[in-house]
Amino acid sequence: MNIDVLVVGGGPAGAATAFWLARNGLSVLVAEKKSYPRDKTCGDGLTPRAVKQLIDMGFDFDVPELHKIVGLRAYAGDLTLELPWPEHTIYPNWGAVMRRADLDMQVAMLAEKQGAVIRQRTEATPVIVDGSLDAIELKTKDGRTVIDVETVRPKITVVADGSLSRFGRALGTSRRRDYPYGLAVRGYYASPNSNDGFLESQLDIRDADGRSMPGYGWIFPLGDGAINVGVGVLSSFKGWKDVNTSRVLDAYINGLPGYWQVTTDDQISPPTGGKLPMSFSMGPKVGSNWLAVGDAAGAVNPFNGEGIDYAYESGRMAAPIIAEAIATGDMTLLRRYPQQLEDEYGAYHRVARAFAIAIGNPKLMRSLTRIGLRSRPLMEWVLKVMANLMEPEEIGMQERVYRAVEKVVAVGPEPLIRS
Repeated sequence: MNIDVLVVGGGPAGAATAFWLARNGLSVLVAEKKSYPRDKTCGDGLTPRAVKQLIDMGFDFDVPELHKIVGLRAYAGDLTLELPWPEHTIYPNWGAVMRRADLDMQVAMLAEKQGAVIRQRTEATPVIVDGSLDAIELKTKDGRTVIDVETVRPKITVVADGSLSRFGRALGTSRRRDYPYGLAVRGYYASPNSNDGFLESQLDIRDADGRSMPGYGWIFPLGDGAINVGVGVLSSFKGWKDVNTSRVLDAYINGLPGYWQVTTDDQISPPTGGKLPMSFSMGPKVGSNWLAVGDAAGAVNPFNGEGIDYAYESGRMAAPIIAEAIATGDMTLLRRYPQQLEDEYGAYHRVARAFAIAIGNPKLMRSLTRIGLRSRPLMEWVLKVMANLMEPEEIGMQERVYRAVEKVVAVGPEPLIRS
C-alpha cells in the first residue's frame, strides 16, 4: 500500500493532522488501535482555543452531545468568582463540554471527509533498522483475533498515540524529568445542575487527610444529567508519586458546593486515571522520517492540564511542514517543527513551568489564590493567561510574568504577602 503519511493514533492530534494533510491533497492512513466511539480519560472540556480549531475544521456545534460553556467559575475556600470567557480578536467567547467518545469520532469523520483513511482496531508497530524507522507493521483485529497484517513504508510517520506513546518510545522519545508531570483522575456523576453554563475549578484541593495538594479540581457539566468531576495533581512536591488520586477525588466530591447535589453515591461510571506529560516535555519531537504531535509530544498546559487544543494546534502546525518535506523530497525540513513549537509556545510554557513549581508550596498556593480571588480584574487577567487567551499585543507580557513568577518561587510566600 503506497501512502504519503501514516498517522499512529486517531485522537485529537492524529485526527487533526490527518484532516489538514488530506486537505492538502496527501494520501493519509490513520491507524487507530481501538474502535469509535471509544472512551478516553479526560475532563471533556473545550476552551475557546479548542473551539477555534474545530470551527476551522467545519465541526457541527449543533450536535446534541455538545454543551456550550460561557466561562469559568473559580473558588478556593469560601471565595468564589465567575469569569466569562474574554472577548478576543481570534478566539470565540465561548467553550464547550463534550464526551471524548463522541468528540473524537466526529473529528475523525471530518478527516475522512477530506480523504484520509481511518483504519480502526489497527495496532501500529515500528520496524527499526540500524536505529531508524524503516517500516510499520499494521495489525488489524476483530476482538482478539488478528484478521489482517500489513507492512507499510510511508514517506513520513506522525506519532499521535497519546501520553504513554509506546510507538514514540520505541523510536527513542522520553520525558524530561525536570519538567512538570501530572496525575489525573475523573469520573461521571449524576447532577440536577448539569446544564450549568460554567466550567468550575477548585484551586485549593486536599487529600482525604486534609493536606493541601498542588493541583486543581474541576467540574465540567455535560448538559445531559451528568457532570465530569476530576482532580489533577502536579509533580512539583516531594512524595507526589505516592498520592492516591482516587482518594483525593473522593475528598473533593465530599466537599463540593451544595448546588451540584452530588456525592460519591451518584457515580455513573468508575473513575479512571491518566498521566499527563506537560509543557512539551517529550522529545525528540522529530526524527529522519517522523514527528510527534499532541500528548505524544507532551503538549499539555501546566496551568490547567488542558491538552485538546494543543493537540489540534500541533497537528495543524505539523501538516504544512510534512507536506513541504514530501513535495520537495527534503526530509530535513521536518526539523522546522520543533522550532515552530518553541516560537509559538516557548515563552508561555516557561511561565507555566515556573507556576507549576510555585504551587508545589501549598501555603504559597493557598495565599495566592485567596488574595487573587478578591480581585476580579486580577482574576480576569489570570484567566486569560491560564487559558492562553491573550491578545497578540499582550504576548510580550509573558516574559514579565515569567520573571515575576520566578521571583515568587525563589523568595517564597511570606515577603510577598506582607508587601
